[in-house]
Formats: sequence, C-alpha cells, structure tokens
Amino acid sequence: MTVRAVISYPSRILKTTAEPVGEIGPAERQLAVDLVDTMRGSPGCVGVAAPQIAVPVRAFALDISVMRRPHPNHGLIVLFDPELLHAEGSDVRREGCLSVPHYTCDVRRATGVVVRGTTPDGDVRALETEGFEARAVQHEVDHLDGLLILDRVASPRTDVFRRKRYARPGKRLT
Repeated sequence: MTVRAVISYPSRILKTTAEPVGEIGPAERQLAVDLVDTMRGSPGCVGVAAPQIAVPVRAFALDISVMRRPHPNHGLIVLFDPELLHAEGSDVRREGCLSVPHYTCDVRRATGVVVRGTTPDGDVRALETEGFEARAVQHEVDHLDGLLILDRVASPRTDVFRRKRYARPGKRLT
C-alpha cells in the first residue's frame, strides 16, 4: 500500500491544468493503485485527483460507497482523461477537500453529470451519476482543471467555513 503525501493549498501544482494521460501502461496502472491507496489511507476521503499527490496528469479515483449514509453510487471509480459530457440541475452543498484541510465551502454544482474516461484496464467507460457522486466527480475534474473549492464559492465571506475540530474523549484540542 502506497499512501502518497497530499499537496495542500496554496501549492502551485493545484492551480495548474493537468496534462492528458493518453495511452494506459504500467506507470498509469501504478498511479491508479497509488490514488486508491491514498484515498483509502485518508480518513473521511471519498476522492483524490493526481495533482493532489503531485502528479500533474488527468486522473482521479473516487468511491462514495464508504460514506456512513448510503448514496446511489458506482463503487470505486478510477478514470484517466475524464470528460464531463453532460450536466443538469443545480444545488449548493457543503464540500471539504484534502488539499484545503482547514476549511469547508458551500459550492454550487450540477446535480447530475455524465462523465467519460479511460479505466486502468484501458477501456473507455461512460458513467451517468447523480447526487453526491456527481458532486464528487465534478470536484475531482475541477482539480484536473486547476480549480479548488475556494475558486467555486459565490462569496468568500459567506461561503467559506473553518472546519470543525473535535477532541477525542478525555483529550483537549491543542
């Protein structure tokens, strides 16, 4: 298991448009494994994009099936060169991000999307997704386009919140 270090804002790589991957080979399949391991090794994480682990290419992994509350989902998704083909609906929900660890933001996103990309096996896959999974797909595609949740807020004054911290029983926050 290879859990890579996650890059935090304001690192420049997070503001750069990622390069297309193209053909899938052993290096790309290893990247897929690293993305999944990093996602699984980060408590509460449902997705991670390659730029977040300092690899500036268009790839992400996500899996919302690990959420406490069930949401319709496709299970583990790893896509290279993903494209959003269709988006519909709109709502505002709170989002967090591994690369913006101390804040959450209210972000407006489409409620349903169709995304197409290449799997680690080299197959082209199109997914129609909605709700929280659609939001997570858009969040990861934003990373590939050099955008963070901070870039999506309508007002930094009213839509950005300090992340709540909870002390473990018997411990004090430092």
